[in-house]
Amino acid sequence: MSEHAVSAGADQGPAMPTIAPLRWLRAFVRTPYFAIWPATALLFAVSPLLASGSLDGSALLGMLPFAAILALAAAGQTLIVQQGGLDLSVPGMISLAAVIVSKYPDGANGRLLPAILIAFAACAVAALISGIAITRFGITPLIATLGVNALLTGAVLQYTSGSASNPAPPALVDFASGKVAGIPNTVVIAIVLIALATFVVRRTILGRRFVAAGASPRAAVAAGIRVREHQLGTYVVAALLYAAAGVLLAGFLQTPGLQPGQQYLLPSIAAVVLGGTALTGGSGSVAATAVGALFLTQLNQVVLGMGAASSVQLLIQGAIIALGMGLRNVPWARLRRARVAN
Repeated sequence: MSEHAVSAGADQGPAMPTIAPLRWLRAFVRTPYFAIWPATALLFAVSPLLASGSLDGSALLGMLPFAAILALAAAGQTLIVQQGGLDLSVPGMISLAAVIVSKYPDGANGRLLPAILIAFAACAVAALISGIAITRFGITPLIATLGVNALLTGAVLQYTSGSASNPAPPALVDFASGKVAGIPNTVVIAIVLIALATFVVRRTILGRRFVAAGASPRAAVAAGIRVREHQLGTYVVAALLYAAAGVLLAGFLQTPGLQPGQQYLLPSIAAVVLGGTALTGGSGSVAATAVGALFLTQLNQVVLGMGAASSVQLLIQGAIIALGMGLRNVPWARLRRARVAN
């Protein structure tokens, strides 16, 4: 090999690692999951201008745990949406988990672990009811999950006798309000679980089959993928994420009340839309949804800091969902072809 060839190879060697990241970045910018990242950065940049003090340390520490809890709920919703469904049982799941870990231990730290296991098991059983109704009996996801949510609400009222739930055990309160290297534990848990879900969906064979089952169930069946099993498993995994959100919410609120999950239905859907996940199923991004949850929580804090009524939050969430669904129905490809033709 000539000296010139060796030197050329040496020159090209260090440049190769920079090419792949650049290509990945260009591809990522073109995805529907990119927009929420600069939008969130812009929101945080203008937050002090709209509501003074919205980026103070105390304000951020008060906002981040709620963003983390919403991110977990929205991550479960994302997985359901990727399978072509929409989960209306989110409020009941979160409320049930929060009430169980508050009432069952009765203030005793020694009973906290069994309470957490019972909460996760109860949510998983409820998810199996939804999943079986959808996959085996052909009931639409909206109706099935709405019915299960009603059952969960009734179960909470029956379990608590309609009275306020007990305070969460001190160990759970300490954990939910604690920090690791200055980062709230709730945020750490959310990051770990969302990173795990992202890895499984994007980097494993199971994840690729999951995406294929949601994008085109008929094609997936033809390819030998067990679509029903993937859909049923998705509802269970989503329920476990809801249960985690409920447990953390109970610890952070200390006394969660009867229905603490009621405020998480619309935000969980809005975060999915903000993250760019297609409501038609198939492709999606749990990580982008988590950023959408952060965006939505900070936006709510800014709105309240500006003195607006809390009802404005519901208007914003509804507008986001309506806008996201409307933009999905715009024939962008046809419009681009028409513009090129002209």
